[in-house]
Amino acid sequence: MTSTGPTTAPPLTETAAHLRLAVGRLSRRMRQESTLGHSLTQIGILVTLDRQGPTSLGDLALAERVAPPTITKAVANLVAEGLVEKVPDPADGRVHRAQLTAAGKTDLEAIRRQREAWLTARLSTLSPGEVDQLTAVLPLLEALSSDEP
Repeated sequence: MTSTGPTTAPPLTETAAHLRLAVGRLSRRMRQESTLGHSLTQIGILVTLDRQGPTSLGDLALAERVAPPTITKAVANLVAEGLVEKVPDPADGRVHRAQLTAAGKTDLEAIRRQREAWLTARLSTLSPGEVDQLTAVLPLLEALSSDEP
């Protein structure tokens, strides 16, 4: 029997646990950096509407993985703030879709700028070699976060 020698990589479960913790903490910190007073659900709705355009409340609930009453309340608050508007569905006038307003786009852009500024400041504390290592791993992180297997 031929031995290939000991492996130096930790077991996948250990790697998964460390990755989950690190990514979770980083995500939480970025979310905390700028909300402009919006809940995380409301920010998620703004992001989804920015990416998908006018969307039914049912589809928003699915996208955000929350109960329909939660979406209904969050969208109502965003409508009251002038960040979202309800528009009739062109195919079925009985159905309304939520749509981002110009003010909603402005708020979302401000949130993104503040979060990117925070992350840029954190990245600036790393050495150039560490930034290179992190940059090399980005395609892997993107693949892990994809819905594709």
